[in-house]
Amino acid sequence: MTDDVVRSTAFFNDLDEESYAAIRGAMTPTNVRRGEILFREGEEGDRFWVIVSGKVKLGHTAPDGRESLIAVLGAGEIVGELSVYDPGPRTATATVLAPSAMLELDRSRFLELLAEHPSLARQLLRSLAQRLRRTNAALADLVFSDVPGRVAKALLDLAARFGRPVAQGIRVPHDLTQEELAQLVGASRETVNKSLAEFSSRGWIQLDGRAVILLDLQRLEKRAR
Repeated sequence: MTDDVVRSTAFFNDLDEESYAAIRGAMTPTNVRRGEILFREGEEGDRFWVIVSGKVKLGHTAPDGRESLIAVLGAGEIVGELSVYDPGPRTATATVLAPSAMLELDRSRFLELLAEHPSLARQLLRSLAQRLRRTNAALADLVFSDVPGRVAKALLDLAARFGRPVAQGIRVPHDLTQEELAQLVGASRETVNKSLAEFSSRGWIQLDGRAVILLDLQRLEKRAR
């Protein structure tokens, strides 16, 4: 985990050198495997993580046992930051989707740093604002978009954050099961699979296990509107 990689992540790249050095020195690097749980819904929150590489999903379980996928987070994003402002019970379960490198920081230590380096608050607020913006967009999609439109939009969002160019188009290793992808767009697995099959038959995408290759971005963007 080199400093160049850490410095380039969204949480750190706007910090001045003094603030960066202070918080970087206070954070503990950790490597986590796929399937590991950072924290569970209902636990007391006392720390947060910055993802340097990898993916983490945030999930919520309803009282009747149904599960929903709130978000998929990647490099430069923060996991568990609500505990900085409110050290109450966690509102979601954070599970590692792919081998990940992270930086961990205790809440009490961060509050000490915050008093000395107020610019850290701006970075945290920006992260919260970005998460809230995505949440608002997802809620609007549930009301105004049909399932194929939500699937197309989810694929484009995942591509923007995790995609890599390949000969055929953009390969997106989302690391989600079919059920998790359905939870992400707020639909049944059968309906989402039907949408994926339709996109594939039209030549817009190519399915590849827990990845997808986007072949026709223009068509997907039109369908996502």
